[in-house]
Amino acid sequence: AVAPLHTALAGLLDGLPARQAAQAVERLIANYRGGATPTEAPILRDRADVAAYAAYRMPATFEAVRSALEAFADAVPSWTPADHTDIGGGTGAAAWAVSATWDGDRPVTVLDWAEPALALGKELAAANPALHGTRWQSSRIGAALTLDDTDLVTVSYVLNELTAPDRTALVDAAARAARSVVIVEPGTPDGYARVIEARDRLIAAGFRIAAPCPHSAACPIVPGTDWCHFSARVSRSSLHRRIKGGSLAYEDEKFSYVAATRLPATPAPARVVRKPQIRKGQVLLDLCETDPALSRTTVTKRHGDLYRAARDTDWGDPWPPVEETGH
Repeated sequence: AVAPLHTALAGLLDGLPARQAAQAVERLIANYRGGATPTEAPILRDRADVAAYAAYRMPATFEAVRSALEAFADAVPSWTPADHTDIGGGTGAAAWAVSATWDGDRPVTVLDWAEPALALGKELAAANPALHGTRWQSSRIGAALTLDDTDLVTVSYVLNELTAPDRTALVDAAARAARSVVIVEPGTPDGYARVIEARDRLIAAGFRIAAPCPHSAACPIVPGTDWCHFSARVSRSSLHRRIKGGSLAYEDEKFSYVAATRLPATPAPARVVRKPQIRKGQVLLDLCETDPALSRTTVTKRHGDLYRAARDTDWGDPWPPVEETGH
């Protein structure tokens, strides 16, 4: 799904002056980082905004959501969503990520209050056969939100745009409607705090946590001391390079997430919550464990196969590797 998405995005900025695209992106980045106050007005105002946003942010959103969905899919290996609703889905990055995670077509509904985003999302989706039947529906995202029952709800990079009461209403509406809910936010302390707030509400509504946490107990991180986040590698477009400078072909998107479900789920026994430190003859892994607890484990050469597995383990992976647990 990545190649068609990049291809579909490539033509978006044709005819849009580079300066206009850059200004739109810089304003949108301020919103994304929480530099703007949540408002009652859509952040994406017109096609220029939407084109700049999609070209700049959609690949990163796609990779972050796909990473979260893959961790979720590992915890519910026999399940495939029969349908999918994406709340605040804008140009449809999460719909693309769902189609990249599970084979087959399914009814998809993308809800957003920015009609230019929905129009562009529909245009882009023409490049993805799995999304041809998608409903692109204008909807106020907030307290008045009503949802039809659905297997899977995704909410990606949306909570940061909402007031606290609207965040609560959205999560509660998702909990009432869905069998599974996946929420992705920026990998910042504030993003993590919003994810934990949503996680607590989903657990209170009877959901169990499938990923990233290996448990549904309280997060063992002491509030204010640290935050749980992960990283996804994203190919940089020419627009990225123009805005940010530099010549790297990729960048790393930091994100926080929670995947919760009413289905039977087998979470990872532990999750690698920081980048592994590889040293001579040993690998240091920071883990969130089932207990629940945060711990550091050292895997050395004398651990044999486990040591080799540790050298190949990435931030965000389950531990021990799935092969080692017998799943």
